[in-house]
Amino acid sequence: MKFRTTTEIQKRFNDMDCFHHINNVCQQMYFDVGKSEYLAATLKGNAATDRMRVITVATNTSYMAQVRFDDQTYVTTECEKIGNKSFTLLQRMYDHRDDGAPIVKTESRSVMVAFDFERQESVELPDEWRENLSK
Repeated sequence: MKFRTTTEIQKRFNDMDCFHHINNVCQQMYFDVGKSEYLAATLKGNAATDRMRVITVATNTSYMAQVRFDDQTYVTTECEKIGNKSFTLLQRMYDHRDDGAPIVKTESRSVMVAFDFERQESVELPDEWRENLSK
């Protein structure tokens, strides 16, 4: 079984649009919260502020069902693929209902690249990162 983080999402009133859905832009921010938690657990250090960082170079999001303000929302994050300089995160946003199984509302894939900010270039994934992501 792959390592996966589960991040409970606290929605804000202003996340809701005029149709009483959680706005798609806000959903992306929820996925970012899940990414931060996952990267902290797997890459150690601070992949957001260290010299060696992770940057997002591509995202693809599928919206399968409406996310509503009163949904019990959480995000799961796991590594789906590891390349030479990049890895792909698979994230799913669920509504956990009391009356049954969780429902996938939104799914997102993000390609993350190892980036050396001092040299301003992408670099190969460090062995430690590769090992931690493949667990």
